[in-house]
Amino acid sequence: MPLLKDGVAVSDDKWVRVDDDADLPEDCHALVSMTRWLKDRDTLLTRNKPIGVALESSDNPDEIMDDLDRFGLIAVDFPQFKDGRGFSYGRLIRHRGKFEGELRATGGVLVDQLHYLVRCGYDAVDGDARITEDAWADANSRFSVVYQPTGDGQKTALQKRQVNPADA
Repeated sequence: MPLLKDGVAVSDDKWVRVDDDADLPEDCHALVSMTRWLKDRDTLLTRNKPIGVALESSDNPDEIMDDLDRFGLIAVDFPQFKDGRGFSYGRLIRHRGKFEGELRATGGVLVDQLHYLVRCGYDAVDGDARITEDAWADANSRFSVVYQPTGDGQKTALQKRQVNPADA
């Protein structure tokens, strides 16, 4: 599957997914499950290389909110395109948790969802083979009006319609 970060194709992913029962490689950026993070947190914090955490749709992101500044990557799995929990997780992590690292959507992500992923704070996608640089650009320029507020600063349709009496 293609990996896009900020709308640009990335050929080499520097992150290595490490199984829960596997030894951590010393010389790379390691991506561990939330289960492993919670179990081995103190040991993982002693690493000199960046650490990332992978969330499954059944995980509770509140359990890692106090550690967000320790991660270089948070990868959120979308097991099916119709499972919207990942959008909520993105908003919680990026906007409420003020996470500044890479927030990556993985799994069953479709081109039609790119615009919403970006609005929810995702800056990387590893999903459907049709997700290309052109598709990313198209998806994020398709809509000029939004209805729901997010942390991206775009004014909603309602906010655009409201007239401030001082401006009239």
